Amino acid sequence: MQRKAYAPGRTRPAVLTAAALALGLGFGLSGCSSGTTTDVGAVDAKAGPAAPAAPPGRYRTLFEPCGAVPQATLKDLLPGAATLPDAERDRAYRGTAAVTFDTDRRVGCSWKADAPDAAHRLTLDIERVVSYDPAVSDDDRAQEVYAAKQTAAGIPVAPKSPDAPPSPDASASASASGTASGGHAPAQAATALASTVRPTGGSPSGPAAPTVSPTTGLEPRALDGLGEVAYLDDALTTTGPAGVKRLVSVVFRTSNVIVTVQYEEQATASSDAPDSGELQEKARNLARLLAERLEE
Repeated sequence: MQRKAYAPGRTRPAVLTAAALALGLGFGLSGCSSGTTTDVGAVDAKAGPAAPAAPPGRYRTLFEPCGAVPQATLKDLLPGAATLPDAERDRAYRGTAAVTFDTDRRVGCSWKADAPDAAHRLTLDIERVVSYDPAVSDDDRAQEVYAAKQTAAGIPVAPKSPDAPPSPDASASASASGTASGGHAPAQAATALASTVRPTGGSPSGPAAPTVSPTTGLEPRALDGLGEVAYLDDALTTTGPAGVKRLVSVVFRTSNVIVTVQYEEQATASSDAPDSGELQEKARNLARLLAERLEE
């Protein structure tokens, strides 16, 4: 069989075609990449600069709560512990730490001591609030949490705007706070304290005669001079045929930390209600001590 002669010139068109195809593909890819980059740049330019994130709160960690209350204070708050055997007394002063998921976010501790005539219980809850919304600061989120607690307690929250006139309930709380701290409330604030008005008689066509509820200055109220905002709640409940229990709660916020102090006394030997003034003073003194601890 006769073989065909080899002709080198026949391969050149194929080589040129491949080279041209490669150049064309490269040009096309380059052109697509260039167009895509230009479009992304245009979108980014239209979006503008990113909004700055809200500032974080002042506190990143929390102190250990069971060791935050001096033993001298515990002796005053838990008088029944003095009569306990040494081992039980030490255990009562040591307290019991609350079980929490993250001790950098929430901690707590409780103490209790029983006596023949009364039982006392002290509870601390300390929460560090973190906002997960970059547009809302930790402090603002903590204020929302605090305001919800105060509203749930039935204590009016002060208006946000300094120019807004206070509501009658807010004036009542302010007056009660001033009386409790030894101040003298003006006459119009004292009138506002009489928020419970009910008809007791009078003609159908005339206004009913109001009945003014007496006030002692120890009612649940907003507090001044404790943290950035604070309030006090006081609740008296019955625990049986002759038993009564009083629970005083002091809640305050400093930056993104909310502290709750609950001090409870349950009378067991008589039907006399625990003294509201004494329990409130002790709970407020402890709250002030913890507020100072946060400033360290």
